[in-house]
Amino acid sequence: MAAPGIKTSGFTLAKGRELTGDDFYEVRTIGDLTVGIVCDGVGSAAEGAAAAKRVAGYLLNNFKTRPLSWSIEKSIQTFISSINSILYRESIANYERPELVTTLALVVIEGNRLYGANVGDSRVYLRRDDRLSQLSHDHAMEEEGYENVLTQAIGISAEVSPYYFENILGRDDILLLCSDGLYNVLDNESLAAEIPFGAHSIVKTASRQSSDELPDDTTAVVIHIHEADEIAALKEQELIIPESLAAGDTIDGYLLIKPLVQNERTWHCERYGISYVIKFAPAEAAEDKTILDLFVKEAWNARRLKAGFFPKAVIPRNRTHRYYLMKMVEGVDLKTYLKKRPLGIDDTIGLAKMLLKMGQYLIRHDLVHGDIKPENIMVSERDGKHVFKVIDYGSITEVYSIDSRAGTPSYLAPERFSGVAISENTEIFAIGVTLYEALTRSFPYGEIEPFQNPDFKNARSPKKLNDKMPAWLESVILRAIAPESDRRYHNYSHMLYELENSDKVVPFFHKESSFIERNPLLWCRIGFVGMLLLNIYLIFR
Repeated sequence: MAAPGIKTSGFTLAKGRELTGDDFYEVRTIGDLTVGIVCDGVGSAAEGAAAAKRVAGYLLNNFKTRPLSWSIEKSIQTFISSINSILYRESIANYERPELVTTLALVVIEGNRLYGANVGDSRVYLRRDDRLSQLSHDHAMEEEGYENVLTQAIGISAEVSPYYFENILGRDDILLLCSDGLYNVLDNESLAAEIPFGAHSIVKTASRQSSDELPDDTTAVVIHIHEADEIAALKEQELIIPESLAAGDTIDGYLLIKPLVQNERTWHCERYGISYVIKFAPAEAAEDKTILDLFVKEAWNARRLKAGFFPKAVIPRNRTHRYYLMKMVEGVDLKTYLKKRPLGIDDTIGLAKMLLKMGQYLIRHDLVHGDIKPENIMVSERDGKHVFKVIDYGSITEVYSIDSRAGTPSYLAPERFSGVAISENTEIFAIGVTLYEALTRSFPYGEIEPFQNPDFKNARSPKKLNDKMPAWLESVILRAIAPESDRRYHNYSHMLYELENSDKVVPFFHKESSFIERNPLLWCRIGFVGMLLLNIYLIFR
């Protein structure tokens, strides 16, 4: 998955009528980095294709585990030098000459900064304001007739000197990484025109121009910066992170009234008689880059996710401290509300629809909430009806994230305890548990403590705890909290459809349910027919 604001694509075609070629590419998001790689295995070498694939894999794996104290430049130089040495020594040992040989074009994007390097004649271009610029440098002979002879390549000698470059990226910049098979067919004007349409389009254009008989393997990776990296800009701001806060403190004109959570980083505040919620970065963020990054991302998400499911949030332009503001939502959180009474049926259905529509909104941004539970849902009244708002931007994370710690144990799907990626399916489980608790004031699988290894046995029928619940709604909730992910709703739209079309809901039964439980009417009919046949037999015996 691409980083926020970045769209990536990659495509390769073998030359002529070949089924496979010597090129290889990768484009991945690794933490806060976007890494693009194109390798063109040297065709005259016996192991060119293998070298291309190995170099790409080696670089990606090393960027995943690079020491955080290393700069991007040091990482690029060190990793390229290391894989070059490995391939060269292996070639000499196995072939007594260089045979694991490939070119390389590499870019690494961190925030709004571009880092890049190349070895050989695979290129990196930047399209900005309709102009195409070559950022890389070809390591090839300049003498006429020898233009295709490389002066450098990965694995061709014991030492390598990559061409290294840096730049600042802006909105609508587009990067192109490609093998020489592309730019030898398409001139700069054609490349600039085709880049916005992505890698597949540009390679297919080259193929058509060659009557679908490409003279060389042809590969492209396109990285489109759709919006400037606001997260990077927010991180770079020099702002105060206070160690402690107290009632009566005034920060940028906002008077702190009382803390709203135990850690005293989220406060009720006032300015010009208007109430707000102000959330400060954790004190540890002053020294810990990871904690700072998480808070900056939280503030950024809070500002950009403008929908009625959430309280409105802003990041003041001229702030002196690291915080963001939210509109004060009147009312109580759902957990507090449930201490007095369960939620009504109509309100629960309304809450369910709101949570599912919120999930659909977030998924369009490649996000999930990550910590759906009653504590993160505010309940207020408007025109005599309950209105629900979802709070806690801090848990929002990328869908399919496997390293997210978001979530509260009692609401986590069983597979989350074994490290499965967070998804619509796991979010639906959290929604189901929340609805179950809203109607019964209890947990379907009991309260789960941190570090506990829970046993997800069949959930108790919620209808037995709340007899006002219609059977169809019970089936919807039981399907949402099924311990087996394949028996659960797989997407928000399916669950939402059944909530809006109760007559279409199919009764849900636990896997271990007996035939009688699953088909009581059919069982009665079978029993009736059986008794009738038995009576006939006894009469005419």
